[in-house]
Amino acid sequence: MATNKDLRRTKIRKGIRGKIAGTSSKPRLSVFRSNDNMYAQIIDDSKGHTLLSYSTKLIVNSTGSKIELSKEAGKQLAEKAVANGITSIVFDRSGYLYHGRVKALAEGAREGGLKF
Repeated sequence: MATNKDLRRTKIRKGIRGKIAGTSSKPRLSVFRSNDNMYAQIIDDSKGHTLLSYSTKLIVNSTGSKIELSKEAGKQLAEKAVANGITSIVFDRSGYLYHGRVKALAEGAREGGLKF
């Protein structure tokens, strides 16, 4: 059974996805936040392919707060993206508030070289 919080996030997420979409030239950076980890994917919606993905699980020295790990995950994802020729993206916060770990991941991606 879905809670009111889940329903609210789903409603916001659908509104966001109705307005943005990733293309080959400007793919979408989608974020998922679980209780323990952050997951990010760079998606080309026109083809329906995930181009890159990264999560806080993949960080080798996983010491620090969840916010610090999220920022590091954003940097690592951005470095992989720039190496694959992706420099400009559309950010999809997936209904989460742009605050805390979501904001840290976005800031890390900007520091890594992505523009959005």
